[in-house]
Amino acid sequence: MPTIFTHAAVAAGLGRVLHVRPLPARFWWLTALCAILPDFDAITFRLGIPYESMWGHRGFTHSLVFALLIGLLMGYAAWPRTRPEPRWALAVWFAVATASHPLLDMLTNGGLGVALLAPFSSERYFLPWRPVRVSPIGAGFFSMRGVATLLSELLWLWLPTLVAVLLTGPLRSRRVAKDTTRA
Repeated sequence: MPTIFTHAAVAAGLGRVLHVRPLPARFWWLTALCAILPDFDAITFRLGIPYESMWGHRGFTHSLVFALLIGLLMGYAAWPRTRPEPRWALAVWFAVATASHPLLDMLTNGGLGVALLAPFSSERYFLPWRPVRVSPIGAGFFSMRGVATLLSELLWLWLPTLVAVLLTGPLRSRRVAKDTTRA
């Protein structure tokens, strides 16, 4: 898996690319939470649940169904009703932010794959191209392997995200300027 920092950064970068208007800090915090939430399943190691189980690491919490459920929960329960954004649009966004997590995990070179279609299928998937080093879990993160993982993430995930944000910045500025002149 990529580190939780990378999951949050890629989701926030995608949010920055897709959203024109400035959004409150709460939006960005919820986006980051959605992006890292699937890895809360790491607790299953301590509970004795096998990795390959539907309820183990990269199981149900890494599925599209889980992403949809979290999107609905965040869009409808965690977002204040007083905001001008339509709640259904926020639910879709938070589902996308959550779904970004298993998609990034599918780019890694280790583990058993991702149960993307759980609970309908227990099959685990990877993408055909897997350039990102899998992150060591626990204290192993603070090792040379952890450093190699971070460097891999910087190259394959952070850099493309930064480039996308920078390239869409001028377009976003023009759209915002156009919207303010219409008002």
